[in-house]
Amino acid sequence: MKITPKFIKRYILTGLLFTAFAVTAQQDPQYTQYMYNTLTVNPAYTGTVGHLEGILQHRSQWVGLDGAPTTQAFSIHSPIANERMGLGLSVVNDKLGPSQEFFANANFAYIIPVGYDANLSFGLKAGVRVMDIDWSKGIYYQDGDPLLNTNINNKLTPTIGAGIYYYTDKMYAGISVPSFIRSDYYDDVQESTVSDRLHYYIMGGYVFDLSDNLKFKPAVLGKVVSGAPVTVDLSANFLVYERLTLGASYRWDDSVSALAGFQITRGVFAGYSYDYTVTNLNKYNNGTHEVILRFELLPPNQRVKSPRFF
Repeated sequence: MKITPKFIKRYILTGLLFTAFAVTAQQDPQYTQYMYNTLTVNPAYTGTVGHLEGILQHRSQWVGLDGAPTTQAFSIHSPIANERMGLGLSVVNDKLGPSQEFFANANFAYIIPVGYDANLSFGLKAGVRVMDIDWSKGIYYQDGDPLLNTNINNKLTPTIGAGIYYYTDKMYAGISVPSFIRSDYYDDVQESTVSDRLHYYIMGGYVFDLSDNLKFKPAVLGKVVSGAPVTVDLSANFLVYERLTLGASYRWDDSVSALAGFQITRGVFAGYSYDYTVTNLNKYNNGTHEVILRFELLPPNQRVKSPRFF
C-alpha cells in the first residue's frame, strides 16, 4: 500500500477522533486553552511553528472552593538545523489541596517532511517531577495520626515521555505519553498518595476558511488512562480578521467554556477562558479562569503563520 500525505491525514484523524470519544481517563493538569500550549501535552510539537515561541499560562480552577487546583505553565521552543529539529523547555507548577507538584522537562523533536505542505514530527521529553504534600492542610488531618502527619518533601521522580505530531497549514493530529515512568500522585478523594497509570493524550484539529476574514477551527483533546474515567475536550474557535478569536468548548460531563483572544501585536497574543461547571459542584464554586500569553520572535522578513491556532 502506498502511504501518502492524504492517507496519513485521513486515517490518523479518524483514529484520533474515534478514540477521543470512545474512552476517558484520569487527569494530569488540564487546560481549556490547550490548543495554544501544545508543548505541555505533546513533545513532538517542539519547533513546529518555525520560529521561537514562548507561552505563559495560569489556571485557577473552581474559584471560591478551598484547596481547589491552581496551575501555572511556561514553555519555550524553537526550530534548529534548518527547521528539521526542535528544542524546547516546559515547566508546570500544579497545586491541589495539600499537594504541590512541579514538572520541568527538556523537549526534542525531529521533523520529517511527508508532502508539499505536510510534516511528521517525532518528539521526546525528559526531566523531573517534584512532589510535596503537607498533610496539615488536608481535610482529614488529625493530631497524632502517624499516616496523615508524615509529610512528603521534595520527592523526585524522573519523567520520560514521547509523542508524534502530524501537521499541515490547515490541520494537526497527535498522540503522546507524558511519562512512561509510573509514580505516586496525590488523590484528593482518598486523601492519600496512590500509584498512577500511563496517561495518553490524543488530539486533532482542522481549520476551515469560511471567508477571507473568517476562519473556523474545531478541535478535540482526549486524555486516556486505562480503567480510570476522565474527560474529553471539544472546542470550536473563530478567528476574525487575523486578530480576534472567539469560541466555546465542552469538557465531557464536567464544564462548558467561553474563550476569547486578541493578537495584540505581530508577536504577542493574549487569551482568556471561563469554565462553568455543569456538575453539582457548581453550587460550591464561582467557575474557572484561565489566562494565556504567547510571545513569538519573528524575523522581520518572515511571514506570520496563518491561521494562528497551532
